[in-house]
Amino acid sequence: MVRAAVLPAIGSPLEITEIELPEPGPGQVRVRLAAAGVCHSDLSLSNGTMRVPVPAVLGHEGAGTVVAVGEGVTRVAPGHGVVLNWAPSCGGCHACSLGEVWLCADALTGAGDVYAKRAHDGADLHPGLNVAAFAEETVVAERCVLPVPDGVPLTDAALLGCAVLTGYGAVHNSARVREGESVAVFGVGGVGLATLQAARIAGASKIVAVDVSPEKEELARRAGATDYVVASENTAREIRGLTGKQGVDVAVECVGRAVTIRTAWESTRRGGRTTVVGIGGKDQQVAFNALEIFHWGRTLSGCVYGNSDPAEDLPVLGDHIRSGRLDLGALVTEHIALDGIPAAFDNMLAGKGGRALVVF
Repeated sequence: MVRAAVLPAIGSPLEITEIELPEPGPGQVRVRLAAAGVCHSDLSLSNGTMRVPVPAVLGHEGAGTVVAVGEGVTRVAPGHGVVLNWAPSCGGCHACSLGEVWLCADALTGAGDVYAKRAHDGADLHPGLNVAAFAEETVVAERCVLPVPDGVPLTDAALLGCAVLTGYGAVHNSARVREGESVAVFGVGGVGLATLQAARIAGASKIVAVDVSPEKEELARRAGATDYVVASENTAREIRGLTGKQGVDVAVECVGRAVTIRTAWESTRRGGRTTVVGIGGKDQQVAFNALEIFHWGRTLSGCVYGNSDPAEDLPVLGDHIRSGRLDLGALVTEHIALDGIPAAFDNMLAGKGGRALVVF
């Protein structure tokens, strides 16, 4: 048996309890977790903004060591360090045939499976977003694990599974920031901090971080921000003031709120590009009028998982980490145990800190 953070029902508090994991079946891998990041998507799953079958073990950003493999597994073996891939592509759907593996139609089919039992009552448990990383160990499909890049510690590698792939991909794959362009990043949580570093790596000339919390300025500047704006009704005006009254070339929204998306769009220059990474609820309606869409000529696009192909992008991120261009430690503001996850959710709701990392 292993300890895990179980969501018993939508809107219910997490329960830290023991679960029974089966031995890996054909095509499956058992992983002992080294660390798991607490992502805003986990909070969205717990409160029903995003839905998965429950009861479930949440957590999708993790890394660990393979301890056992099932029949037919060929890509990994016991002792291998792996990053969990919560959205593995099937390779056969329409999106995959177009090379858009981040939009794979079958990526989350595993979330509906029963993968474990709750120890005290035998209740069936689902694996959250496929990988159930909020547990000491997990059993996943072979396609849900990828090799840890050489030279990256396992605890740090957990962050690659969501925050870094998403933030880096938003800049390099979705917005395609060019050297010398200006960038504004809205939301200085784990993904926002990764986005700031990615903008710096891309060679952005001005990088403006925006957040409701004045206390996050030091975090943002350490990640690459050249300027910091405390969010208000004048945010777009302040950003234009920092860019010769033009607006930034690119805005990346990492919050998922209608007002923030609208402000990010307004903060870009005529012809600018806004990439939305944040996941909002159905009640968050963003409004534009037809004339301003024509006049400003701006682009607004969604971004799923950084528009990343993890198998191709993880080695690239490994190069940046080994060279010192990408600092994974700068994303983490607290190390916690499993029972610290509910407090980490509270901090997210309060807009405090960057990434909380569960260390096993």
